[in-house]
Amino acid sequence: METKSIMIVGVGGQGSLLASRLLGSVLLDSGYDVKVSEVHGMSQRGGSVVTYVKYGDKVYSPIIEKGEADIVVSFEMLEAARSLPYLKKGGLLVTSTQQIDPMPVITGAADYPEDLAEKIKAAGVDIAAADALSLAEQAGTSKASNVVLMGVLSKYMDFPEELWQKALEKCVKPQFLDINRKAFELGRSV
Repeated sequence: METKSIMIVGVGGQGSLLASRLLGSVLLDSGYDVKVSEVHGMSQRGGSVVTYVKYGDKVYSPIIEKGEADIVVSFEMLEAARSLPYLKKGGLLVTSTQQIDPMPVITGAADYPEDLAEKIKAAGVDIAAADALSLAEQAGTSKASNVVLMGVLSKYMDFPEELWQKALEKCVKPQFLDINRKAFELGRSV
């Protein structure tokens, strides 16, 4: 199997590390060689966070170059727009419609771009957008929007749902498992 590349992008504190662990667990349990690399910006201060996940028969490096990602999973709309150069032609963008103001917007030096999902669609990108924050709140906590997006992603990947459920059991603390299972299911239902 040729190597596949998935980029997970977001803002610090949105749970991209858990998302990459869930995805990595599913891929490892499916028998693939998996490499994961985390690139942190000012993650603890709300800055960009990027995680590269590559899988295949044999993977030598986790780094994803521009135009190489089969899928980009974004936890925030502006991060989705920023990551588009990494998406290969015909690739898929799975994104939350959540908008988190970056510092230039907060200080009034810039405006948050309007209608990003529509602009991305108009550019010919295959996009699966979901209001992951609302769905996470419906599941019981706003912190589960990362797992909602893993539910959305799971619909586009050819792995049995049981593997995703097993990954949730492995990666999520028992006291949060039910909420995260519900968040995952809500993501799959989008």
